[in-house]
Order: sequence, then structure tokens, then C-alpha cells
Amino acid sequence: MADTTNFQYASDQKRYHTWNYHLRQHFGHKVFKVALDGGFDCPNRDGTVAHGGCTFCSAAGSGDFAGNRAEDLETQFTNIKEKMHNKWKDGKYMAYFQAFTNTHAPVHVLREKYETVLKQENVVGLSIATRPDCLPDDVVEYLAELNERTYLWVELGLQTVHERTALMINRAHDYQAYMEGVQKLRRHGIRICTHIINGLPLETPEMMMKTAQEVARLDVQGIKIHLLHLLKGTPMVKQYEKGLLEFLTLEDYVQLVCDQLEILPPEMIIHRITGDGPIDLMVGPMWSVNKWEVLNSIDAELKRRGSWQGKFFNPLVAGAAK
Repeated sequence: MADTTNFQYASDQKRYHTWNYHLRQHFGHKVFKVALDGGFDCPNRDGTVAHGGCTFCSAAGSGDFAGNRAEDLETQFTNIKEKMHNKWKDGKYMAYFQAFTNTHAPVHVLREKYETVLKQENVVGLSIATRPDCLPDDVVEYLAELNERTYLWVELGLQTVHERTALMINRAHDYQAYMEGVQKLRRHGIRICTHIINGLPLETPEMMMKTAQEVARLDVQGIKIHLLHLLKGTPMVKQYEKGLLEFLTLEDYVQLVCDQLEILPPEMIIHRITGDGPIDLMVGPMWSVNKWEVLNSIDAELKRRGSWQGKFFNPLVAGAAK
């Protein structure tokens, strides 16, 4: 059993390795994301691999809090940055291409968009949300170039390792495709943040823990743990109406996230441990809109357990799998 003092991150008094702590350690000051809509589509919507998109995905391509795609990227960046400064007076920026699939275009298009935001004042890094099946060799080569020039993260949506669930949510790629995407990026030392979702249709707590266990075995540097929130207008509403989806309670979610944190590597950066959506579109669970209550409850439960991220992580098992 490891010494807990190794895993208590002093800058924000958390028992897990937060994104905020990591950025302050890396840059020496506050850095926050400026979420943008690059005007991309998704291969799971435009027919490249499927139609309809993932059943949980909103009309905004999971970029509900990103910039307005009707505006150019410089305008989006300025507007979102100013809103963020209402919360944080000082800081530098990481440009975040959030909405839809942000490598689903020819390299010359990607280059034009990424380079536009990298030229903005005080931008110190770039985060790109995409799918593992949208990483052709020429795109990966360009990402490798960017990785040499700026602080780069690529965010890959896994959501679940269970193929039955993947089919139900119309993810349109399998787990093997995800692992191949990870391998392509890691050959160039590109940092990867994996997205998983707790509360997907018909998944048990054991299944959700299995997804976290698999992520712990992969060569990824960060994770976003999302709570499934059901939004009006998404295909998943029909699954909910058929009884295929039951919302997690706050108590169950907190217990599950703490269990997952305990088996993740202590050095893995926790970019997010909950999720929320636009309140006017929310079907449920409605408790998720009180984000600070969720975060505080997770902190309190880890403290009650006397636990921390990585407490039950087994590096021998994980190392053998990588």
C-alpha cells in the first residue's frame, strides 16, 4: 500500500490528480480551456461510418458550452476567453476544439484552424477532441509536429469497453479501434485523455468498473469521467422511454467514481469527474446540475474512506498489459 502523502495534491487539497493542479505544476500559473467549435462534422453523423451519431450526443456535438460556429475562430476565442475571465481574472489559455470530431477533415483544413488559435495571445496549448477512427497517418504526422511545438492533448471518446453497450449507443467503432488509435498517437509521445461515461443504458456498476480497469491498463495520460446526462432531442430519449436507461443517484455515482479513482494510476491526470448539460435541455438526472455538490461529495467520500487515487492500483498488472 502506497503512502497517501504521495497522492494528495497540495495546490487544491484533493485526493486525486486534478487537471488544475497538473496545469499549475506544468506552467507555474493558472491555465484554462477556451472551448471552440471548429465547424467540423462527425463521421458517425455524415455517413462516413454511420448516421445519427451516438445516442447521447446533443445537436451541438457535445459542444454545448463551446463557441458559436457561426463566428470565426478568432471571434469565438475572444468571446469565450472574456467569459472565462469573469471567473478567473488572470491566466493563460489552452484552445479546446470540443464540438463534434476535430480531426475529421483534410490536413490543410486542420492546419488552418489549429494555427489560427495557436497565434492568439497567451495560448500555451491545444486540446483536440476526436474519435479513434479519425486518425489517418497524415493527420497523426501533423499532430506529432504540433506536439513538438506546443502543449498538446488529444481527447478520445471511449465511453465504454463493452461492445453490447457500444452498439446500443451507436458509437460506430469497436474497442480494438480505440486501442489502435491510442497506439498511433503514443508512437509520437502525444498525450491522450480518455473519455468514459458512467450510467450508460443497461450497464451495471461492475461493467462501469471494468471500463475504468481497462483504461488503467492503457498507455493514456488522462481521463474524463462523465456522468451520463440525458438531453432533450437526443436519440437516447427513446431508449429512456423504453425503460433501457435508469439514472444513477448522486450517492451511487459518488461511490462509483471513488471506486474508479482508487484503481487508476496515481499519475493519471483527472481532467473531469462529473459532467453537466444545459439546464434547459436536461431530462435528468437533475441533481447533476449542482456540480459543486457532486465534487464536494466525492471529496468527502474519499476522505471518509481514508482513500486516494491509485490506492488499489496494481502497476504489475497494468504494466503487463501495456
